[in-house]
Amino acid sequence: MQNEAMTTSELLILSGMSGAGRSTVAHALEDLGWYVVDNLPPSLLPELAKQQSASSISSMAVVADVRGGKFFDDLSRSLETLKSQGVAFRLLFLDASDQVLVQRFESTRRPHPLQGTDRIVDGISRERVKLDELRSNADIVIDSSNLNVHQLEKRTGEIFAAGAGQALRINLLSFGYKYGIPVDADLVLDCRFIPNPHWIPELRPLTGLTEQVSAQVLGSEGVMDFVKSYVGVISQMLPGYLREGKKYITLAIGCTGGKHRSVAIAQEMSKQLNASLQDFTISAHATHRDVGRE
Repeated sequence: MQNEAMTTSELLILSGMSGAGRSTVAHALEDLGWYVVDNLPPSLLPELAKQQSASSISSMAVVADVRGGKFFDDLSRSLETLKSQGVAFRLLFLDASDQVLVQRFESTRRPHPLQGTDRIVDGISRERVKLDELRSNADIVIDSSNLNVHQLEKRTGEIFAAGAGQALRINLLSFGYKYGIPVDADLVLDCRFIPNPHWIPELRPLTGLTEQVSAQVLGSEGVMDFVKSYVGVISQMLPGYLREGKKYITLAIGCTGGKHRSVAIAQEMSKQLNASLQDFTISAHATHRDVGRE
């Protein structure tokens, strides 16, 4: 079924680390109306792009990964061919920490594709080396380390459904430093300079999504001026992102636990960005990685 919201042809190349959630994302895209081709030999990409152009398929995703063996080695060459032919595409890379990947392979009792007779971690290490250049060239990187299947499906929808037809989506992602900086962040903003509501007993069990915590955080001295200034910086960067063809930007906003300050700031920045943006093809939304994690 075609996604009627898509008005222009779009080709997505989906790759990434084994065990990072490619199958989940592929199924989520199918549910959103995308035509998904799994494990296509990369050398066939240029021909597939021609077929898409000649057909009525507006949104197509192609899964290419190390399961293809020697065929996968043709991916970089095929992507260069697409560029030379003027074919517009986006590259989505799924990643996760080594520890999480090991746990996922152990839970499914399946070997890593590049493991051979060695340990799972050896296969993961080989795959990272093999995919290093591909990851560095990705338009979108999703770190699934802290996402379950349903959360990953939701993130996919936020990027590829809610942003359908839009030139640029800005994701204000709150997080807790004690759980690690998101690897898929394009920019990182530290708001640990703001007084922490954690030390106020009646606010400690609440989150930055509540009016009480939000008022406490945003009412601290200099915070609203800080938010306004940073919104201005982001707004000045947007024309450059558009010229470079960026479709999705993740601004990670961190505090200690990702529960109070970063959540309130992400919500407020999303509100201010949407109010200031004159181009209806650009939108901002807030998501919260670590709320409820305690």
